[in-house]
Amino acid sequence: MPDFMVPPTTSALPAKDFLRRQAGVSLTLWRKIKNNGTLVINSQPAAAHDLVYPGDIITVSWPENSSIIAESLELNIIYEDEWLLAVDKPAGMLVHPAAGEHSGTLGNAIMHYYNVQNYSCGFHPVNRLDRNTSGLVLIAKRPDIQHWLNQNHKLLIKQYLAVTNGTPSPASGTIDAPIGRKANSIIEREVRADGQAALTHYRVIASFDEASILEITLETGRTHQIRVHLSHIGCPLLGDDLYGGSKTLINRQALHAAHLTLPHPITCTPVTISTKLPLDFINLISKLGGKIPNML
Repeated sequence: MPDFMVPPTTSALPAKDFLRRQAGVSLTLWRKIKNNGTLVINSQPAAAHDLVYPGDIITVSWPENSSIIAESLELNIIYEDEWLLAVDKPAGMLVHPAAGEHSGTLGNAIMHYYNVQNYSCGFHPVNRLDRNTSGLVLIAKRPDIQHWLNQNHKLLIKQYLAVTNGTPSPASGTIDAPIGRKANSIIEREVRADGQAALTHYRVIASFDEASILEITLETGRTHQIRVHLSHIGCPLLGDDLYGGSKTLINRQALHAAHLTLPHPITCTPVTISTKLPLDFINLISKLGGKIPNML
């Protein structure tokens, strides 16, 4: 059960207003607390309209139910504490069950892990990766933490490693181009004037005859953003045939979520999480005739 302390600078206000406006509790979570959970102020049962004052401790609880079926799958945990979990997702795995595909996903694996550890948690991913993108997925163990991180998404720095056809010019820069759904497609995106704002920062860290390794930092998180932006500048990801990349050397898009940096949502201390390159990435670089840069 999470506790919230009312800051000394807060004026008296109803508990619901404090939780919704200042503590980052989403409307969905508030409804769970109101309808099936408990609300306690300074160890005494309370109601939504009860006033809270500076220094008060508000404790809430709610039922955590999930429709995701627990499934015993290999899980590579990179970071874990009481509030957060970060795992290295392999290429080929969906993050969340989708229509017609209810097993074999990261969500199934996480729910099994929670059951084994006797955790009462739902599946609350903070970031999502395409099926064929490998790397770090950050998961909150409570929905209010997921909500806070989503509301403050600019504090979560996501860095990727990519291998592209060709070499961008200049060797570092920012791609500022809006992205929208391509006409007559439910999957493909494209750069278009009426799309959503999208910013991608890139830096070339190694070059080969016809390919490059890029470090990429996202400032926005549009669907297929990296894939679309790199294709837009004439350097599609190797293996990404949807956006013009060659599958000769690797059979999935050469994109790996390698680093996450964020202020911890509870302790406020900086957290940096990193994961190594997967084997198919290492083999790809070897095929290109290069060596893995020391920074990787």
